[in-house]
Amino acid sequence: MRLLLVEDEADLADTLADGLRREGYLVDVARDGSSALTAAASADVDVIVLDRDLPVLSGDAVCRTLVAQEYPARILMLTAAGTLGDRVAGLDLGADDYLAKPFAYVELLARIRALGRRGGSGRQRAVLEFAGVRLDTVRRVVERNGTPMRLTLKEFGVLETLLAAEGGYVSSDDLLDEVWDEPLERTRGVVKIVVHTLRRKLGEPAVIQSAAGHGYRMGTT
Repeated sequence: MRLLLVEDEADLADTLADGLRREGYLVDVARDGSSALTAAASADVDVIVLDRDLPVLSGDAVCRTLVAQEYPARILMLTAAGTLGDRVAGLDLGADDYLAKPFAYVELLARIRALGRRGGSGRQRAVLEFAGVRLDTVRRVVERNGTPMRLTLKEFGVLETLLAAEGGYVSSDDLLDEVWDEPLERTRGVVKIVVHTLRRKLGEPAVIQSAAGHGYRMGTT
């Protein structure tokens, strides 16, 4: 997997790039926003680790440009601004994830792995819908028939994965790969529990079906 690390602090950029390369990633480094766009245009990048505070062109502007161009890489924003409002603003720009400085290196790795699993055939549609269920992947909100719903992170991840499958079955193992990073929680039993609570929250008529040996899918019949 190829990463583009966009960070203007030279020591931090070098340290992160060295560590990520030891993990087996191909890592390109850009030190400002303009260079980041040039690097993204010239390489097939899977995940962009993007500092929000950059010289020449801000990380916000880089993110907006990449999203407007429907650039397929996932974007993880790094910033010293870690308030709730800052995180929401970053996600509203179109970033896929947001990590405040200072951060633990192991958490950065986990976020990159999760984004890498969600990559592939281009950036996912901003809004996913089925049978009155509407999930906004940018604003991170879910509604059913216009009524907002409060979901946990795992419930949101499961629903997003099922909606993105467009009616196809998704196995428990695939849901674990897509949604769970915590090793101790990676069991089929915990998937069953999360799907159960998600079904209850979504209400009637039920829109999540299950089939032994196949997994789960969005459907009403």
